[in-house]
Amino acid sequence: MKEGRFIFASLLVTCFLAAFVPDSLIKTAFNQAEQQTKLMLNELAAAKAADSKVALVSPRTLNEAGALQLVPARDWTSGFFPGELWYLYEYTGRGAWADQARRFTANLEREKLNTGTHDMGFKLYCSYGNGYRLTGDKAYQEIIVQGARSLIKRFKPTAGIIRSWDHHKEVWQCPVIIDNMMNLELLFAATRLTGDSTFYKIAVTHAKTTIQNHYRPDHSSYHVVDYDTLTGKVLKKNTHQGFSDESAWARGQAWGLYGYTMCYRETNDPQFLKQAEAIARYMLNHPHMPADLVPYYDFDAPNIPNEPRDVSAAAIMASALYELSTYSSSSQYRARADQVIRSLVQQYRSPVGQHHGFLLLHSTGSKTSEIDVPLIYADYYFLEALLRSKKLNEKKPLF
Repeated sequence: MKEGRFIFASLLVTCFLAAFVPDSLIKTAFNQAEQQTKLMLNELAAAKAADSKVALVSPRTLNEAGALQLVPARDWTSGFFPGELWYLYEYTGRGAWADQARRFTANLEREKLNTGTHDMGFKLYCSYGNGYRLTGDKAYQEIIVQGARSLIKRFKPTAGIIRSWDHHKEVWQCPVIIDNMMNLELLFAATRLTGDSTFYKIAVTHAKTTIQNHYRPDHSSYHVVDYDTLTGKVLKKNTHQGFSDESAWARGQAWGLYGYTMCYRETNDPQFLKQAEAIARYMLNHPHMPADLVPYYDFDAPNIPNEPRDVSAAAIMASALYELSTYSSSSQYRARADQVIRSLVQQYRSPVGQHHGFLLLHSTGSKTSEIDVPLIYADYYFLEALLRSKKLNEKKPLF
């Protein structure tokens, strides 16, 4: 009997260790990412030459015809490709990648003064934030801080939130989307860089208000919450990209998981760790989560299993779980993140030389557009997750 228990325990240990992403897989993934990104750079040059009317700076996806779709600096996705280039530099140490990262990052400087969007973190922290972290360039510091100053102009003190969208004013008075949790990282960075706690306090206020109003008792999140800015009252709760107002849009759940894990890192407030772990349990234990941990675009989509997957949600979730694993006594978070990465590498990666240089396939932007396509932010968080896995393998801190 004792021998049987020993054999069973040994099998458990073997399975647990086997779940880790080995350095050889990370190396292969980055080697292929380099090849794909070189292709992307060539494709970008050709696409810009074909359409010189608008200052297009970054790739976003492929259109219905399979052609590369580029976006201007004002687009919320414009910072992910520069960030991807910084991650290639971080992994390889090759100056050529740093040169390309600087080149594409510089295209976004004008956004530091843009007060018409909440997406400053996506645009400026993924690009300039990574650049500053890796190079210490003081010019990047100034842009990060100015971007944060622009972002906090959208703060509504009575409601305790940062306004998200300015569009669809006939639908919402002051909409806040769960995605906005990701942009708080820029504010925390601004306080670190300046010593001014204003940014920090606004970020914490927004995060706490979002826990109160975005989350249901089962710890799933609404996509959009609309506020009355004069009273702070919640006017409505609905969706814009998920299946329905009461459904759980998969990427929205991933944004929340990542956002609250990051908030705990920046504040050490146990409320944020508790929230992150509750979201993780909701996602990982959901009966509609597929075995490969790459979710359908919405956990409540009506035709599961015949619904589109969202690889971007999986990549964001994996990166967040790696960080969460460093704050929790539970070993499941790292093991599940490793499982996601293995799935992405083995089943969802673009073959080298195809898809205009995107790294991953089968993402979904929303229920009505960008369905089953590559998306640049899926690639960004995939590389981030790989780097985090590598650091954990080496027993190095993530930050």
